[in-house]
Amino acid sequence: MKTKLVYFFIIFTIFFVACKTDTEKTKSIEHSSIKPPIAKKIPEKLEAHDDIRIDNYFWMRLSDKQKNAEIPDAQTQDVLDYLNAENEYKNIAMKHTDSLQKKLFDEMVSRVKKDDASVPYNDNGYSYYTRYEEGLDYALYCRKKLDDNNKEEIILNGPEMAKNHSYFAIGGRSISINNKLLAFGVDTVSRRRYVIQFKNLESGELLSDKLENTSGRAVWANDNKTLFYATKDSITLRQDKIYKHVLGTDQSQDELVFEEKDETFLCFVYKSKSRKYIMIGSDQTLSTEYRYINADTPNGEWKLIQAREKDLEYSVDHYDDHFYIRTNLNAKNFRLVKTPISSTTKENWIDVIPHRENVLLQNFEIFKEHLVIQERVDGLRTIRVMKWNGDNDHYIKFKDPAYVAYPTTNLDFDTNILRYQYSSLTTPTSTIEYNMETKKETILKEQEVLDPNFSKDNYTSERLYATVRDGVKVPISIVYKKGVEISSKTPLLLYSYGSYGSSTEPFFSSNRLSLLDRGFVYAMAHIRGGQEMGRHWYEDGKLLKKKNTFTDFIDCGDFLVSEGYTSPDHMYAMGGSAGGLLMGAIMNMKPELWNGVVAAVPFVDVISTMMDETIPLTTFEFDEWGNPKNKEYYEYMKSYSPYDNVEAKAYPNTLITTGYWDSQVQYWEPAKWIAKLRELKTDDNLLIMDCDMKTGHGGASGRFERYKRTALSYAFMMDLEGMKK
Repeated sequence: MKTKLVYFFIIFTIFFVACKTDTEKTKSIEHSSIKPPIAKKIPEKLEAHDDIRIDNYFWMRLSDKQKNAEIPDAQTQDVLDYLNAENEYKNIAMKHTDSLQKKLFDEMVSRVKKDDASVPYNDNGYSYYTRYEEGLDYALYCRKKLDDNNKEEIILNGPEMAKNHSYFAIGGRSISINNKLLAFGVDTVSRRRYVIQFKNLESGELLSDKLENTSGRAVWANDNKTLFYATKDSITLRQDKIYKHVLGTDQSQDELVFEEKDETFLCFVYKSKSRKYIMIGSDQTLSTEYRYINADTPNGEWKLIQAREKDLEYSVDHYDDHFYIRTNLNAKNFRLVKTPISSTTKENWIDVIPHRENVLLQNFEIFKEHLVIQERVDGLRTIRVMKWNGDNDHYIKFKDPAYVAYPTTNLDFDTNILRYQYSSLTTPTSTIEYNMETKKETILKEQEVLDPNFSKDNYTSERLYATVRDGVKVPISIVYKKGVEISSKTPLLLYSYGSYGSSTEPFFSSNRLSLLDRGFVYAMAHIRGGQEMGRHWYEDGKLLKKKNTFTDFIDCGDFLVSEGYTSPDHMYAMGGSAGGLLMGAIMNMKPELWNGVVAAVPFVDVISTMMDETIPLTTFEFDEWGNPKNKEYYEYMKSYSPYDNVEAKAYPNTLITTGYWDSQVQYWEPAKWIAKLRELKTDDNLLIMDCDMKTGHGGASGRFERYKRTALSYAFMMDLEGMKK
């Protein structure tokens, strides 16, 4: 009832503001004069290891059944009322920035070419690409026959398919070997539970076959009628089963070919680049396992490559008579090995690229005459090219102090041409073809920035190193506009992620120009928990060393202040998902260092989520965070969990974003967090939440709609800086 009263109050406030004169409407509304929504408190006693936590906002959690009910029950209605009240409060508190948000959004959209198209790639006699038509939010998926380049086939019409859907996303697309059939996934809810459908590319008709509750991708056998696909557990959304489907049959008749019964693993299916083998992979944070069949015999018996072992990771591709395997077996930074197809277990693995202490082997790409290795050296990606006989071994050279480069779509096996993408903090993303024999490069396309004032030469990037509290040097990538005065008054946004071994890459963003052109410095902290400096970088930022992630970020912030790039009055922090956990932790640990924080879809209720194995991703992530059913991990998690460590003190200005349909970080985590922050914080700083009631973890669908949230985030920071334009 209290929530409904709060919601009524906010609606009344909006009505009151709307009734003011035009002159009064233009005045800024001070958030401190507006009453924020106050969530009701229903104490829930949570007990583990003789420890008791009281969660006053536990009631905000809803089941999928409750969320999907046509008529909401009382609890669901209370949750909806509260989320809507937070949205309305945010709208009122930020109303004076509406024109700024619109200007930012229009800027971002104006920089993007409206009738753009991707660089085509060739596959099995066709050239494939996507293109956009001006005024449309979704892509057209197209192909042309290589011997008839003038005739375009639109194989999927995104704008037409998205009609009447508030959210729409196309998942994996897979073409049969005879080029006549297309399998594709569709998600209209934003829960990443795709329906796989099929299209006859000769007639244009959709087949009657529909595969529900899938990962979104199907893999064709070479008979053009048999497919393999992964389904998800209906509650946890873990990919746990692989099925075989024969076109023309009902999904209920599909054969279960593999079930992953270990709840800490998920499974997936793919085809080797050679198209000869179909692979089923089982994956956990620290362990993997693969099995295979010949793609010509889809009814054959699956064979195991190497049985799973704790802490043994490997990935597989095929070439000639061998499987090529990237593995951490006796190799912290991974090595590349090969093994005969007839003898695949680990005792048969022979080094192709041995382990190196200071080089992380991230991936590999196989060609008929060449092997391409993606490595990470001194925190930056490199691309290494070598012939199978060892000749002409070299690295592609890059000039920027901080950049990202990686092989992209390379489906052609018998070629000397490698396609890769390159980007830096100052250089728009380029798609480049590289001749592995002559070393000649051809830029196929550089991202167009439709701004007559833009030039990559207008901006400066730097690579700095902050020595953090335990003596480790942490890289920081920085970009700013030339001519900007760097001082304690310079606004600076520090971003990072820092989990799962996912590295924060220094890439270009045309959206970011809206900050840089207004005098912001943008910085990326390459903190532990990522994998920038090698595998140890990840291992030193997870489990019982997770706090290194948070202290690294704080120490990078302190370093930027001490070096004169900014000051706490003008420094902002941003991170999303597990990076949102980072934001929550640094707000608790050193709130005075930040003038503002943007926490996107933040994972902040660590213990309660990891204790509940019905929540998507929980069991799969025990090796990342630990299992709190173990007392040691419980106590460590409790010492940093953002939600559990909110206390009565001053916090920085904060913008939190979430999505009601988020399957990865459920909406109730940020909703509970903001309620607790508002209850306990002792300051008058702005605290708002934007909950998109139609989307999930990835935000809005469509080409430009997501820019509105970016505009909100930028306006939030600019407003705190007193920037009006």
